[in-house]
Amino acid sequence: MSCCDLAAAGQLGKAGIMASDCEPALNQAESRNPTLERYLGALREAKNDSEQFAALLLVTKAVKAGDIDAKTRRRIFDAVGFTFPNRLLTTKEAPDGCPDHVLRALGVALLACFCSDPELAVHPQVLNKIPILSTFLTARGDPDDAARRSMIDDTYQCLTAVAGTPRGPRHLIAGGTVSALCQAYLGHGYGFDQALALLVGLLAAAETQCWKEAEPDLLAVLRGLSEDFQKAEDASKFELCQLLPLFLPPTTVPPECHRDLQAGLARILGSKLSSWQRNPALKLAARLAHACGSDWIPAGSSGSKFLALLVNLACVEVRLALEETGTEVKEDVVTACYALMELGIQECTRCEQSLLKEPQKVQLVSVMKEAIGAVIHYLLQVGSEKQKEPFVFASVRILGAWLAEETSSLRKEVCQLLPFLVRYAKTLYEEAEEANDLTQQVANLAISPTTPGPTWPGDALRLLLPGWCHLTVEDGPREILIKEGAPSLLCKYFLQQWELTSPGHDTSVLPDSVEIGLQTCCHIFLNLVVTAPGLIKRDACFTSLMNTLMTSLPALVQQQGRLLLAANVATLGLLMARLLSTSPALQGTPASRGFFAAAILFLSQSHVARATPGSDQAVLALSPEYEGIWADLQELWFLGMQAFTGCVPLLPWLAPAALRSRWPQELLQLLGSVSPNSVKPEMVAAYQGVLVELARANRLCREAMRLQAGEETASHYRMAALEQCLSEP
Repeated sequence: MSCCDLAAAGQLGKAGIMASDCEPALNQAESRNPTLERYLGALREAKNDSEQFAALLLVTKAVKAGDIDAKTRRRIFDAVGFTFPNRLLTTKEAPDGCPDHVLRALGVALLACFCSDPELAVHPQVLNKIPILSTFLTARGDPDDAARRSMIDDTYQCLTAVAGTPRGPRHLIAGGTVSALCQAYLGHGYGFDQALALLVGLLAAAETQCWKEAEPDLLAVLRGLSEDFQKAEDASKFELCQLLPLFLPPTTVPPECHRDLQAGLARILGSKLSSWQRNPALKLAARLAHACGSDWIPAGSSGSKFLALLVNLACVEVRLALEETGTEVKEDVVTACYALMELGIQECTRCEQSLLKEPQKVQLVSVMKEAIGAVIHYLLQVGSEKQKEPFVFASVRILGAWLAEETSSLRKEVCQLLPFLVRYAKTLYEEAEEANDLTQQVANLAISPTTPGPTWPGDALRLLLPGWCHLTVEDGPREILIKEGAPSLLCKYFLQQWELTSPGHDTSVLPDSVEIGLQTCCHIFLNLVVTAPGLIKRDACFTSLMNTLMTSLPALVQQQGRLLLAANVATLGLLMARLLSTSPALQGTPASRGFFAAAILFLSQSHVARATPGSDQAVLALSPEYEGIWADLQELWFLGMQAFTGCVPLLPWLAPAALRSRWPQELLQLLGSVSPNSVKPEMVAAYQGVLVELARANRLCREAMRLQAGEETASHYRMAALEQCLSEP
């Protein structure tokens, strides 16, 4: 049999490919072509390679492409099996006058024919050929050789058939196909467009696994696509806009791609376009904003103008989509615009190194205000049947981002929407699993199949916490939130989230958003303690909250890196203890004693005496653990000192407990060891407040303070109230 005959036999694979849409009944095929049956019999009875070659050639000549249906292909497979194709793929000896790749081409052609059957596409004998097939994509050879081109086409046919099965992408990734496809595309040899198409399919099906197995190769493809995008002057730039989001890595985009991507987008969005041209560009920009923030946008005039253009276009799209009743909303585009608006909010509120100039910020805040008004208008129309839709979640998210920074504008509209927001947050809180699923759907809807990161939290309530923190300071919004049951919901949410940080849970794997959410809840409760004390006293949920704070603080203050959360818990607990002082839980119970001991630890360890070069006297300084976060901590510390002072006369057991902790003695010792000039007036006032109340509440405290030179220290610091108190019997 000649080399040409072998190549002709390879057309069997082509017949299988073209027959996928033609499925005549087998008995009809048999009646039309009885010769085929005889040749299939010869194929089954072949005793050696030569006879099998001959039978394959006869089968190929006996059928036409349109005559091979699924059942006929299966019968050919039953006659040939995998042994013969396996030998063809691995043989290193070819007949005289034949290039060695011709035998492999026939083997691949047979596999391509078999893979047209979905069951055979996942056969172990096909799957174990994936590494071999992948090498064919990058093998060197004559680019004009017909047999080699045929083999490459058949290889893509096999790999595409496997990819189309449920577990096929996983097998391809494990077999090194992703790297091979990347190299085939970058080589721009025959079939490179098929390589790109298959890569797109694999990334869409299993993005994380693809990047894990072939990150360097995928980044090389991204760099190539980015360069093409920057250079493109024809319609291909719009096609690249749709492709590029799939090739952006799950973590962050390499800086070397930023310039090309931004330049390409600037050229597109700066032109007058139809929606089908503009929308993919907005979605690509949103994907970049999600992955990189504003890092991909250059500093300077060109960058600021580009960012302003992005946000303005996004706001226009949002208004056009949501203000007109009855208009079909392109949810994927609008959600992408939300991501760009979030970027605008972040840049407008950034004080240092912002890309935007002040006039640009003013203009963008104005257009974003109008767009947020459209979002509120849309949410007011949402019925209960739509509350679980991902687009509603995305709309609540952008509103939450706006309210976190701005609550003074649109106040009437926001107040009108608050009852819906409370009900919506409660619904998703009670169905937490659905809320997590909604987050994934929003990520898919908005940007790409990328798994959302920390910027896409898994519940609606966390999105709204910063805004509610601002709103609870204002009388009108606070009354609405209380009426709608928001405090009770927040207490339940806080207790649920707190469980994630309790012993038995690995806090190292928790996202930062959990702890930030707990801190924001504490801020809301602090606002309620100050502005609505009656609510704290009468609502049973706050008693449960107080119990949790008391049992949790002792362990929390001992944990490294969680001082800010401990400060929030301690200060909130102290303020609530003043209001709930008659509660049985606060009457010297083990939990209450443990809580106040931990609160004293937090308050007492903030400052130390620090020696100064060239001076005999030390100065009062922040302790190392407190120093780095004192800007965020100091307000809580002063409030905690004030709250502790208020608790002393209300809880008779507290002063003796403080004395046993030696806090008042150590505090006087600290003040006596440092220069009075190093202690700021507000610190003196805070220390005096605690010492005076302890001295007034307990005779033993007064005696201990006198023994620690309390009167002399009070005189040095001009603590008149303390000096007078210690002078009394």
